[in-house]
Amino acid sequence: MIRPRGWQDERIAPRKHERMTMNRAGIRWVRWLAATATVLAGSLYAQAEDPPPQPGKAAQLTLNDLRTFTDVFNQVRRNYVEDVSDKELLDSAIRGMLMDLDPHSAYLARPDYKDLDDTSRGRYSGIGVNVQTEDYRIVVKAILNDSPADEAGLNPGDIITSIDGNPVKGQYLPDAIESLDGEPGTEVTLEVIPVEGGSRQVTLQREYLLMPTLNFEMLERSYGYFRMTQFHRDSATHFEQTLESIRADGIELRGIVLDLRDNPGGVLQPAVAIADGFLDEGVIVSTRGRNASMQLEFNAQPGQWLPEAPLVVLVDRGTASASEVLAGALQDHGRALIVGERTFGKGSVQSVLPLRNGAGIKLTTARYYTPSGRSIQASGILPDIVIDEGSYAVEGDLRIREADLDRHLGSEEQPGEHTSAASGSQAFPMDEVLDVLERAGLLSGAEDPTPYSADSGD
Repeated sequence: MIRPRGWQDERIAPRKHERMTMNRAGIRWVRWLAATATVLAGSLYAQAEDPPPQPGKAAQLTLNDLRTFTDVFNQVRRNYVEDVSDKELLDSAIRGMLMDLDPHSAYLARPDYKDLDDTSRGRYSGIGVNVQTEDYRIVVKAILNDSPADEAGLNPGDIITSIDGNPVKGQYLPDAIESLDGEPGTEVTLEVIPVEGGSRQVTLQREYLLMPTLNFEMLERSYGYFRMTQFHRDSATHFEQTLESIRADGIELRGIVLDLRDNPGGVLQPAVAIADGFLDEGVIVSTRGRNASMQLEFNAQPGQWLPEAPLVVLVDRGTASASEVLAGALQDHGRALIVGERTFGKGSVQSVLPLRNGAGIKLTTARYYTPSGRSIQASGILPDIVIDEGSYAVEGDLRIREADLDRHLGSEEQPGEHTSAASGSQAFPMDEVLDVLERAGLLSGAEDPTPYSADSGD
């Protein structure tokens, strides 16, 4: 998510709306509708430095188009089987317009807008459980330390049978899992079957919890294994702090395995900062869009965290967005060896723009490009070492890629070999790299790979 300079000022000029009725001439109604239709057509903001759209570049709305909109609006209002307010209809029209653009543009009602801000801060309001569905049941897989669930004595393996008096059996499980979260300070009552048997009821108070997104462990031969599950505002800071803690313990890392599998991205800036930490110079990522404010370029500054240490980045079809930006930058500069599957291919930039009613819109405004000028959109990042997709995927894995989504933005190039932007790639000791991959669970004698899966956290 990129917020270009001045984005806060990109708003609709204030207008005074009046309640209108269809009178004989209909002039005032048409004027109001023309202003509303302009908003619905996507003119949500304008910048002083950007020239106005040139005539003929896009089809202009005609009076008949506006009449068609009012005809549909009035037909639904009068004849739909249930009463629907004018505001609900207008909100639906806005949502439909954005939804029809591409899979990532959306109208964010006030609660959704707030949730997006919480996610960017790396927090959520809940009870601190990581759950999975098994045999139509909700099973606790992990407990966040010092969370309400931890203090209440919940344990991995416990089965949640009821939420606020509503039995889980017969519910749509994703909705049931979502109901575990809520506003901080609110309570949720669970019926739980502990691992040891029996049944008990616990009431937990939801609170803001930091989402753990970085895990570290030492591998043999002094290689460090870093698992990043997503990027929020403090991800780069946490990564650097972990490196400093390792150095403070007197450990000298001979190499790093950075696992970005199933990392959907998140906030762009931390991914750029981590790439900068492993690069001395050059472009990290650039963006290109219709507006001048979207012609952006991020460059590395001198100084590396571990300039002599080999770097291996693990990716798969779940590696998306900011994760692909990081992998593409390190690959193009020859700083890392990319291993795994072709990535998801989400190479579009969403700007989050506030609206006057407290809601907002998430609007696709640009595409990402790697240092060598490759578009990530619908193509993804092709690894240096491609591991057969079926060799370590979970059986029945139905994950899709960007190119499989309806209305996805098209790719600007054919998938193929990448061209390095670096003058010379760093030489990696391949025998050691493959050995590290074995210990990370990706390779096991190239015969019996250890499966990798990611639990869903709630």
